[in-house]
Amino acid sequence: MKTNRRKFLAFLSPLPLLGLWALIPKTKPVKLTPTPACDDHDEPTPAQTEGPYFKPESPERKNLIEAGVAGTKLILTGQVVNTNCHPMAKVLLDWWHADDAGNYDNTGFRLRGHQYTDSKGNFRLETIVPGLYPGRTRHIHVKVQAPGKPILTTQLYFPDEPQNRRDGIYNKVLLMNIKPTEDKMNAGFTFVLTA
Repeated sequence: MKTNRRKFLAFLSPLPLLGLWALIPKTKPVKLTPTPACDDHDEPTPAQTEGPYFKPESPERKNLIEAGVAGTKLILTGQVVNTNCHPMAKVLLDWWHADDAGNYDNTGFRLRGHQYTDSKGNFRLETIVPGLYPGRTRHIHVKVQAPGKPILTTQLYFPDEPQNRRDGIYNKVLLMNIKPTEDKMNAGFTFVLTA
């Protein structure tokens, strides 16, 4: 027997409102995966040698590229967190590295500068990919200091560099996450400081 709309609604009208829920198919709720507690950010970033080329009192800036600086553009972004995974605001990051020919500017502040993390612990640095010089792999120096805390001096490295294997200072824990594009290289790194 064919049921038309009017007969169907007449059939439903005497059912109590809650009775309608019995006609709706039941589905199990989706169980979401819990957010990981802290990723891999439970060990502090290791310290490394300062080297002979650090100069204090660098200018405050987020872009180290000046007129006449050649090389592949590098955008390094990241965050500073503590060992409890809390972002750290107003952390000083003092950067320095060689130019694309492997030379440091020891008279001025070319490819040197400092900045501070924002309220969420984030930073962004515009510079170039440093060149190689004898005995070392490609690297960027940095000093990291939270307000009122000790200074962490360390270096950041580039993956897949042939010289990484031969550099006695190199530490794979300090590898940046690199994503090259046509005109620049994007890098990421998270610094972890003791809580």
